Amino acid sequence: MDNRKLVCKACGKDSFATGQLGHGKLSTDSNVRPIGSFMASGSPLILSFCKNCGEVASFKVAKPEKF
Repeated sequence: MDNRKLVCKACGKDSFATGQLGHGKLSTDSNVRPIGSFMASGSPLILSFCKNCGEVASFKVAKPEKF
């Protein structure tokens, strides 16, 4: 995301948090991997979400170089 102040499109609040889906090398079940590649470890996703209602504002691939 950029440096602008985020405002939730669902509830209008402006309090956001960042979390990670996937655990890198510890667990690859939630990692994003290239289509058709079962051996690649892939990369976790970073999410920015509203702390009030949970609406996700953005997804970002943590390690795009894995592709």
